[in-house]
Amino acid sequence: MHTLDYVVILIYLLVSIALGIYFGRNQSRQEFFAAGNSMGWLPVGLSVMATLFSANSFVMYPSIAYGSSLRISLFLIAISLMAPLVLWVFIPVYARLNCQTAYEYLERRYHVSVRSLASGLFILLRIGWMASATYAASVVLANVMQVSQVTVIVVLGIVSIFYTMLGGLRAVMWTDVLQFFIFTLTILLTLGLILAQTDSGISGVVSTYFEGRSNLLVDFTPSLTLEYGSWAVLIGLFLEALSAFGADQVAVQRYIAARSERTSQIGFMINIIGMWTVVPGLLAIGVSLYAHYNQFPEEMISVLATELNGELPDWRVAAEGGGNAMSVPEYYKSYPEYVAADIQALKLQDQALPQYVRLHFPPGLVGLFLVALMAAVMSSIDSGIHSVTTALMVDFRDRHFAHLKPENNKTEVFQDRALVVFIGVLSVVLACNVGEMGDVFAIGKKVTAGFGGPLLAVFILALFFKNTTTAGVMVGTLSGAVITISLMYGASDWFSVWFWPIGFGLTMIIGLIVSFLTKVRRQDSTEVPLTFWNVIHGRHKKNTDLSE
Repeated sequence: MHTLDYVVILIYLLVSIALGIYFGRNQSRQEFFAAGNSMGWLPVGLSVMATLFSANSFVMYPSIAYGSSLRISLFLIAISLMAPLVLWVFIPVYARLNCQTAYEYLERRYHVSVRSLASGLFILLRIGWMASATYAASVVLANVMQVSQVTVIVVLGIVSIFYTMLGGLRAVMWTDVLQFFIFTLTILLTLGLILAQTDSGISGVVSTYFEGRSNLLVDFTPSLTLEYGSWAVLIGLFLEALSAFGADQVAVQRYIAARSERTSQIGFMINIIGMWTVVPGLLAIGVSLYAHYNQFPEEMISVLATELNGELPDWRVAAEGGGNAMSVPEYYKSYPEYVAADIQALKLQDQALPQYVRLHFPPGLVGLFLVALMAAVMSSIDSGIHSVTTALMVDFRDRHFAHLKPENNKTEVFQDRALVVFIGVLSVVLACNVGEMGDVFAIGKKVTAGFGGPLLAVFILALFFKNTTTAGVMVGTLSGAVITISLMYGASDWFSVWFWPIGFGLTMIIGLIVSFLTKVRRQDSTEVPLTFWNVIHGRHKKNTDLSE
């Protein structure tokens, strides 16, 4: 770390705080939660992208490309396939029903109990996601800056809470836009620097990466344990993306903040274009790092030495007959061909990028890299605490405890800000105690899949199955979540992404069966169910005041 690096970091943190102060003037409830429904397509699109492209993603993609394969790139195909559903189904329904949260739609479709259940699942999902995303990036930040993880988490948490508490959704969205440009610039500069410092050039990097390895791009082997198997990536990440962009309040809140339905749709497409820009860049960084360390394996020896703490791994001891007296650094200097294999065996590929930063980045660029990671962390924290606050206030306090809602706008905003602080502190405390749960990819997937799959299934049942019942979706959702979470512990060797289709599929099947068994025909009912087609064609019953 150079003085210039600290200056870059300080400037970024001060700008984030300044945005919160600037947008914190003359706040109202509508401004705090929905930015006055006045946001354009650029902040909507880039904010959605920056928010859901978390710190996990920034660390994850280079790590996967370096350590395993490029099969994760099928994620881009998955999000492209799910895009029409968000574009032409979810966004129009929320816009035409004038929803304040995604879960308000579920009450209009079924009953307030379904709204409360779905919103509750979202709150649990998002708090867990914030904690895991913050923890994952803090590992890298702490290693590069040589400070404790707790210090990193607390400092970034305080700054994020501060500008979110003051500026509301408008501050969060414009900060996300800034963060998007920061980590996009960082990705391009990082990739350029690695390629410039690698002797073989682009063609040499590519040939080195693929040499002697198979199934790097696709592997359709039907297996529940295969990491990044093509079926798992296509199916699981399709469902995860559809849940994140269609049924998650973090994204829906940005659609609601847009000035029109059309603006939301254009913003969503900007988000997809952003994904197609950033993800390939991060994967290219991982490929380039693999080629670089293949040329200079000695640069990763210190990572192995730190992890092994003076003891060779069992498979190396066994290969030497148990009698090799060399130290860990000496051993790998004598046998550099084992470095890459043991990095992967010990799951240390997450350290490849930060190690390169420590060894090769010039002053100033180290600070920019750290700012990019901070931006990814803070976009996860600010959006998470703001959307959870919105769900708690709108779906629970306003709906179930309307008598607690203050009539005075100043008091309302004060309560909203106080809840932001409380949720923020809770998330920071949890992030400090996430601990070792596996690699950064598994952390995010296991935390979200147990609730995210069933939550998405509720919306699909509501939108496309007109005969589903309140009892059906309630039983299906609870059963799907409980069974999926149980399987995570009972089948810990399964690839984590498979829990998305498992949770989704169980909820769909159980929900349809219970709905069939509990369906009551009402000959005198004039109410039209709020399915997708009925909403789009205006055949639904006029909205009523849900507070009555």
